[in-house]
Amino acid sequence: MAAQQENPTVSISPLLSKLLRQSTADIKSHDWATADDIAAAITLIFTNELDPDQRASLLTILHALKRDRETLVLAKCGQAMRKAAAQVDQKALRKIIRSRGRKEGSYRGGCCDLVGTGGDGWSTFNVSTTASIVASSLLLISKHGNRASSSTSGSADLLQAIRPRAPVIEAVNAEVLPSVYEKSNYAFLFAPTFHPGMRHVAATRKKLPFRTLFNLLGPLANPIEGNIEARIVGVPKHELGLTFAEALKENKARKGMVVCGDELLDEISCAGRTRCWRLVERPNPAFRGPRDEEDEDFTTSDEEGEPRSITNIEHFTLEPSDFGLQPHPLSDVSPGKLPKENAAKLIQLLRNELPRDDPILDFVLLNTAALFVVAGICDSDTSDMGHGDDGKVIQETGPGGLRWKEGVRRARWAVESGQALASLERYIEASHAATGQ
Repeated sequence: MAAQQENPTVSISPLLSKLLRQSTADIKSHDWATADDIAAAITLIFTNELDPDQRASLLTILHALKRDRETLVLAKCGQAMRKAAAQVDQKALRKIIRSRGRKEGSYRGGCCDLVGTGGDGWSTFNVSTTASIVASSLLLISKHGNRASSSTSGSADLLQAIRPRAPVIEAVNAEVLPSVYEKSNYAFLFAPTFHPGMRHVAATRKKLPFRTLFNLLGPLANPIEGNIEARIVGVPKHELGLTFAEALKENKARKGMVVCGDELLDEISCAGRTRCWRLVERPNPAFRGPRDEEDEDFTTSDEEGEPRSITNIEHFTLEPSDFGLQPHPLSDVSPGKLPKENAAKLIQLLRNELPRDDPILDFVLLNTAALFVVAGICDSDTSDMGHGDDGKVIQETGPGGLRWKEGVRRARWAVESGQALASLERYIEASHAATGQ
């Protein structure tokens, strides 16, 4: 008897037929391919149960019909990707978050992420990765990222190019992540480590002449989603802004902001206007769980039970002047250099060796400040960050009624006090300790 195939293929021909019939005017509701149908097929990719030809056909049809840019499809496929990921002990992680997270303003001490979809074509300096490191001086950061896909230097490339000692990004896996947070406010969640099933679609993606659904899912697939308190997500097209905000809301995210620069930049632009879609957290009267954050059952989870809060989406625009900064053309921060050069600039910035009006510094301050604001730390009317903090909170508000200039004040302190550099060094040490050597 022939040996049974380890991963037998599953045919999704019925789903592909449904998708192809979508364009007909008289389509019946029972013939419509739902977001759940699509997510179920995507799950087969992670388990390597889908024929390569059908894999390519699925991604091609989703792209052609623009189904891969629908709110529910993105939300459901993000859920499927997280379910297929290496699983973190969320309870152990929450325990460490409760003990180490620094609560201030409306920030409850949970993990935060700052991430873009990529694909904007600008290939700027690694601003989101650098800003996430600076932000880790005051916030717990779970930076989800990968190597470069469409730029010259991805977040993983940047970190691995740090000298004289780079972090061991592959060593920080689901098993050791809680112990990393015992030592560090920062952790880089390397996508290939946490999403091993993605290797099954890598060859297909390379052969297709367009950006697929998977180029959009990264910001929705953080492996510790249930412990993410706040995030900023950059998208490269304005029409994706509300879609992503609604997808985050569908996944029960409570705090966050989706951003797109007017130049179709997936960051907050240092050059001019940025469109923003902010998820605003409000108390949920239906919540029946513990109110006391010291309660053993208290959790920052977005995914378990009735949430503590409900979320609305507000739209506004931001400009560098709202942060108290001068604009800089994108040519001053792009094209991005090779990882080695960007890593040298990162260390120079963290050592406070750049001029106070340096374009890259301002670019990083803008994006760090925004995460501080969205996390809620700038809501505090007092400030005691540590040495070098004069305690003078900037209470002036701007778009959305928020304290963007206070965010910059705190971001500057993180750089000038050396706390941002110290936070990176603690993460590097924790990553090496995770190797067991």
